[in-house]
Amino acid sequence: MLKTIRDFEVSQKKVLVRFDFNVDFDKTGEILDDYRIRKSLPTIEYLLGKKAKLILMSHLGRPNGEPKGKCSLKPVARRLEEYLKKPVKFVPDCVGPAAEKAAKAMGPGEIILLENVRFHKEEEKNDLNFAKEIASFGDLYINDAFGVAHRVHATVVGIPKFLPSGLGFLMEKELNTLSKAMKKKLPPLVAIIGGVKIETKIKLIGRLLKDADHLILGGRIAYEILAGKGLCLAGPFPGEDILKVLEKIDITNPKLHLPVDAAFILKSGNGGYFRNAPLGQLRKEEAVLDIGPETGKIFAEVIKTARTVIWNGPVGKFEDERFAKGSLAVAQAIIKSRAFSIVGGGETSGFLKKYNLLKEFDFISTGGGAMLTFLEGEKLPALEALER
Repeated sequence: MLKTIRDFEVSQKKVLVRFDFNVDFDKTGEILDDYRIRKSLPTIEYLLGKKAKLILMSHLGRPNGEPKGKCSLKPVARRLEEYLKKPVKFVPDCVGPAAEKAAKAMGPGEIILLENVRFHKEEEKNDLNFAKEIASFGDLYINDAFGVAHRVHATVVGIPKFLPSGLGFLMEKELNTLSKAMKKKLPPLVAIIGGVKIETKIKLIGRLLKDADHLILGGRIAYEILAGKGLCLAGPFPGEDILKVLEKIDITNPKLHLPVDAAFILKSGNGGYFRNAPLGQLRKEEAVLDIGPETGKIFAEVIKTARTVIWNGPVGKFEDERFAKGSLAVAQAIIKSRAFSIVGGGETSGFLKKYNLLKEFDFISTGGGAMLTFLEGEKLPALEALER
């Protein structure tokens, strides 16, 4: 039985809390969507009310094991201060003398936010010495980062080896809601996968081709697959490791639905040029940024048949309104279908928020890959670590 935050006496204790503050920023460095930050507030406020000492940690982006300014959590500290109406001390590292000193100096009801844990390569390598050093700052550990529950990382599965551990309120709610969603999941099931990170979703695509009634692929992922199959010159060409996996995917499978046209721009130029065209007309000097109108119609017809829809990842670069039409077509088709809808991933929720569509969907998860892993019936490493 997994313990939760309620099962611990936290007063005067130093509580290490792993959150998922992996938010997106605009070109000026402002946070685009703070949905994940807002979802962390119930756990933080509960601990503050119990006079705990809060040590918060998270990752942000993909800095590949080294400090990068654009991946700093400092703006997150400022946003937390706005919501909590109290200081959040930002510590410029997650290990080392500065972090140790800040943790030792804490008083009840105080909060510190450690710098991005992925600034150290040991995080993604699940280095136990790295986990042990961070664990030494606290008296107990709470995991409230559902978005990385499928990752075998030091602050996800390593720290529970050294401290009493449990679930935060967001993690608990995600698991309870998704468990209920699985019971409501009725066929036909349509899964929609978009976004840009093919390396994190390629294996999942293979599983969904077996388990879903229909699998729709959009975004960079779809055009990378089409490029790998020699059907899209403008698509980003996948690496050798992805090509090997693609050999096992039969794109003639009637369950699989890929784009037939695209919206794109010139790779070089002022960005003013863009057009829609069938895949066969795309050129190497052009870059795909959205599905085309014909693809939108085809996808809508497939979605119309669904009683359950799982959606992870926009199908275009929605930040630019010229390339939001595909994702809007998908969203409207889901709404019209009246299927039970489960949406996951920060980019997808950011898109829905931008177009005021969040309330039109049954459940919005803070996790993308974690949500899909859970719904596929796979065990989440974070939960296994807490059980141990």
